[in-house]
Amino acid sequence: MLTTVPRGTKDILPKDILGWQYVENKIREICALYGYEEIRTPIFEHTELFKRGIGEGTDVVDKEMYTFLDKGGKSLTLRPENTAAVVRAYLQNKLYAENNLVKLFYIGSMFRHDRPQAGRMREFHQFGIEAIGEENPALDAEIIILAVRFLESLGLKDLTLSINSVGCPHCRPNYQEKLQDFFRDKLDELCDDCKKRFETKPLRLLDCKVDGNKDFMQNVPKAEDSLCDECRSHFDEVKTYLNGAGIKYEVDSRLVRGLDYYTKTAFEIKYAPLGAQSAIAGGGRYDGLVEEIGGNSTPAVGFAAGLERVLLALESQKLLPKPDTKTEVFVIALGDEAKLSAFKLLGDLRNAGIKANMDYAWRSMKAQLKQANKFSAPYVVIMGEDEVKNNIVQLKNMANSEQDSVSLDNIVERLKRVL
Repeated sequence: MLTTVPRGTKDILPKDILGWQYVENKIREICALYGYEEIRTPIFEHTELFKRGIGEGTDVVDKEMYTFLDKGGKSLTLRPENTAAVVRAYLQNKLYAENNLVKLFYIGSMFRHDRPQAGRMREFHQFGIEAIGEENPALDAEIIILAVRFLESLGLKDLTLSINSVGCPHCRPNYQEKLQDFFRDKLDELCDDCKKRFETKPLRLLDCKVDGNKDFMQNVPKAEDSLCDECRSHFDEVKTYLNGAGIKYEVDSRLVRGLDYYTKTAFEIKYAPLGAQSAIAGGGRYDGLVEEIGGNSTPAVGFAAGLERVLLALESQKLLPKPDTKTEVFVIALGDEAKLSAFKLLGDLRNAGIKANMDYAWRSMKAQLKQANKFSAPYVVIMGEDEVKNNIVQLKNMANSEQDSVSLDNIVERLKRVL
């Protein structure tokens, strides 16, 4: 047990970290272009924040949260998502006093107790965007465009964007009634979870993974047919802005997302080759969340992307960057007289910005050259007792095996030129 990670978690090893850094750098680049600033929230919050923010009766709150009591008896929860936490930070730190529109992004670990599978871990990582303080549908479009452009900037193809409107507190009750009327005579065919949701969370019936492919789901009433004038106008404007930006999309009347706080716009981006875990980004508008958490009525919109799934998609399309040479120069010390000089040279090389390494076991020449090859070092600097006495080193080009003597005083500059 001590030598294995908990189920649903994994180590991100050095051989994989370059891909993560590549994606994170792309995130920061595009967020800077769109004017979003980074925020980092605690990895756990008061449990009530997620119960109120996400909504009791959702799978996340009822089944998936990691909740525990601290030593003071307070209920805390590892964050299962970060929107509620960002809104809490927005309110607690009075970010609304700085600008009418606050634009934030985050990168971090989330936690849900779910069945682990490829692209779906119990500890998973998300990149998210939150724009708080503006109700204009142009902002919805900006958020969607940012998500699409981010994924395109990574080179991903075969992406599909689905959008929908889930209405608002004024028109949604009418739609919920239509759904209940539709499903009432089909209750016996629904899974146990959907039977429970029928009365209190009828929208959740639309994204059920068990019942989603049953024939009768093709005839479910469309949310768009129940929208009030304001929601319909908002959705039409979002589509107009997306059309103007040349963003391709499809309207999916069954798209509701999995969290209770969504209002009006909802969207999802899928990468079909991932199969069951094809949704790699999604979000929408959540105009009631700030007020639900304790602030004034404040419009907001955002999205999150699962980084594990993004990386799986990149891997499948062979888009992950190949690592650069880790070591540019390998320093070989032969004999006790050379150790100190070689160690000092190692520091001089690194101070000059050259990636250098050495064998601290001071093994044989053959063993150290083998180590240099293992590091794929293009150059080796060899120092023995004679080199120390004459203030020189032997510089070996590993590609062609050419070797020549270079003054110790000049070796750093020589390597900077050839590298």
